[in-house]
Amino acid sequence: MEKYECVCGYVYDPELGDPDNGVAPGTAWKDLPDDWTCPTCGLDKDSFTQL
Repeated sequence: MEKYECVCGYVYDPELGDPDNGVAPGTAWKDLPDDWTCPTCGLDKDSFTQL
């Protein structure tokens, strides 16, 4: 699964998910909730680019 990087440098890794914010490991980028935001800076998914 592809990783995605926020403009702040945070990298979303689908294998790890974001358990602190309710996203289970194994959650693909396309399956993230629309209201999910970067846990580091709070920007939305539009601020990420695929690595």
